[in-house]
Amino acid sequence: MDGVSRSGKLTVFGLFAAQVRRAPDALAVTQDGRQWTYQDLDRRVRLTAAALRAHGIRRGDRVVLLSENRHEYIEIELAAALLGAIVACQNWRLARDELRHCIQLVDPGLVVVSERFEDALAQLGLSLPVRRIETLCDDDGETAQPDPDVDPEDGLVILYTSGTTGLPKGALISHRAEIARMAILRLDMHVTREDGFVAWAPMFHMGSTDQMLAALMSGGAVHVVDGFDARTIVALMKDYPIGWMILMPGSIEPVIDILAETGIKPKSIRSVGAMADLVPTSQIARLSALANAPYFNSFGATETGLTPACGHLIPPGEVPDNLDKIQSSMCDVRLLDPDGNEVPDGEPGEVAVRGPSVFSGYWNAPDVNERDFKDGWFRMGDLFVRTPEGRFRFVDRAKYMIKSGGENIYPAEIERVLLADPRVREAVVVRRKDDRWGEVPVAFIAPVDGCEDLDADAVEAVCRISLAGYKRPKEVRFIAFEDFPRSTTGKIQRHEVERKFIG
Repeated sequence: MDGVSRSGKLTVFGLFAAQVRRAPDALAVTQDGRQWTYQDLDRRVRLTAAALRAHGIRRGDRVVLLSENRHEYIEIELAAALLGAIVACQNWRLARDELRHCIQLVDPGLVVVSERFEDALAQLGLSLPVRRIETLCDDDGETAQPDPDVDPEDGLVILYTSGTTGLPKGALISHRAEIARMAILRLDMHVTREDGFVAWAPMFHMGSTDQMLAALMSGGAVHVVDGFDARTIVALMKDYPIGWMILMPGSIEPVIDILAETGIKPKSIRSVGAMADLVPTSQIARLSALANAPYFNSFGATETGLTPACGHLIPPGEVPDNLDKIQSSMCDVRLLDPDGNEVPDGEPGEVAVRGPSVFSGYWNAPDVNERDFKDGWFRMGDLFVRTPEGRFRFVDRAKYMIKSGGENIYPAEIERVLLADPRVREAVVVRRKDDRWGEVPVAFIAPVDGCEDLDADAVEAVCRISLAGYKRPKEVRFIAFEDFPRSTTGKIQRHEVERKFIG
């Protein structure tokens, strides 16, 4: 029976190694004008694995990685896949106490840090073995062979998720989940082995880690960019075929401007963009037209990958009249009320999902895992409505709701109306305490540059067409686009807006 179970094993490194055998001279990674083939990358990965092993890292051990985007980041993740180790990818934008918490949470056997963040690490006062990322791979060293006992259910990376309260949690993502996320990318977005990936988003987020591992498991190239650089990104779009060109709120407009200004035509893109609910519909149409690629109407999470609802591509140049989602491949989805019962079509319910792309729980958080994985389904904390056509309409985060006069108001519903107006560049809605109603919605809006006819009365007129009276903002404030507090993925941080401007 053991032989039967072992015959079903497949790992991230195993799939990468298959691509090395298939096309050793194919392009694997580029960065700043340098290139590495699959054969080059395989050697560097095996050298890195040997170095980690020399530091005592074995199957199941954690390696903390604190670094900007660079090709060595990929090598360390693949080396961990070879050894069966786990890479805890650190968010270098965190405050000192948060970063210390994230590192101590995983009890690492080694910390790998880049020169850029050596001082930040030293300020944490931790007593842990440290190695510089720039010196980890020794070209004169010995190479390592894969650990034959690595299992698909073994963890590969820990990515940190920050909730609205409390310290970040570490989401453990297995080989099985990463392989499934790669498969969903190909099933739903039609990405092939010829399609590369531009890794500009922080590699400590799933947006880069999932997609760069997926590319290298299936024969594509990863183009590493150290943070958002619109001109570099557009140049890569022109020169290389791209599968999913990730562009998030805050990064879309600069790319639109360059494409329009230069007339550059991307070589080939399967889909572009993300988080359509947070982007003005006119911007969706313009970006997709200039990129000649459908806009990716996505909804996923660090914990689930592209699951549960990333099956919809908005055709190039189309201004969508709704942003309903289509269920992703390879998952089951339920919408539940607070008691765990499925809700009927048309009623908001919390998304519960199961499938092979789902993560393996939060590291060292048994109480949270017991709550969030109740009955074998992962509860995401997001509210959706299922339409009669079987699509999913995003409502809001379950934990951020405005309770006004006994009515529940979901900010995202108001934001969709605001962002559909071509005069609105950015918008977010938060709650404000009110003596009469308990809470009321307040809209913060950044108008399109040069727009002079958007005032509070105009916003009220727009909202009156589509929203019930109790849902319409009771106050409108206009702020600069740059003043919206954002996460590292470009999402506006609603709680930060509330804290900063409402108090």
